[in-house]
Amino acid sequence: MAIVAITGAARGIGLELARQHVAAGDRVLALARKAGPALDELATASNGLLTIHLADVSDDASVRSGVATTGDGPVDIVYNVAGVSGPTAPELESADWAAWNDVFGVMVQGPLRVLQAFLPRLGAGAKVINISSQLGASTWPYGGHYAYAAAKAALNRLMRSVAIDVKDRGLIIGLVHPGWVQTDMGGAAADITPVESATGIRQVAADWTLATSGEFLNWNGKPHAW
Repeated sequence: MAIVAITGAARGIGLELARQHVAAGDRVLALARKAGPALDELATASNGLLTIHLADVSDDASVRSGVATTGDGPVDIVYNVAGVSGPTAPELESADWAAWNDVFGVMVQGPLRVLQAFLPRLGAGAKVINISSQLGASTWPYGGHYAYAAAKAALNRLMRSVAIDVKDRGLIIGLVHPGWVQTDMGGAAADITPVESATGIRQVAADWTLATSGEFLNWNGKPHAW
């Protein structure tokens, strides 16, 4: 049985990862800014395998207090999933800087906050899997989505640096493009379902080794150009 922590566990990919890990018999620490009916139902049906811990990844104190409620035992996998879509209006002539701050607080600073909070409990072979996006790659051939794309690019660079700095501890860092997923953020017209995405991410996480720490992969395990 693996011990798995998941941020953004109340919906979308995070919720499906939680569901699949519970089905596999793993112990799931589900972190969310607020719980919802689907996560509550999963916790109730899990026979104690899943517990809910409130944590807003954009707030230092909230992360520290939320992680503290998960105990002090070792953790095998941390999934940094929590995300926000950011501004929807055109950002060229003007920008909503408060929204930009929220995007970076959740998707760049947030994963580092969570990693820092769990770091004392991550031993050799533990994995921190960060949900990134193809929009953060320099190979993305479209414009727009300035705040979101910039945040994902920053997350990739940040976690590549972290991967270098924790390699001597045996800690494995992963970056994953989850696909274009049929979630609240991705929309109903997206390419794949949360089940398909989470299934792929779990397999990629299982296969990740120290030799590939810091790499950016697709949800199907294929390298993603960056």
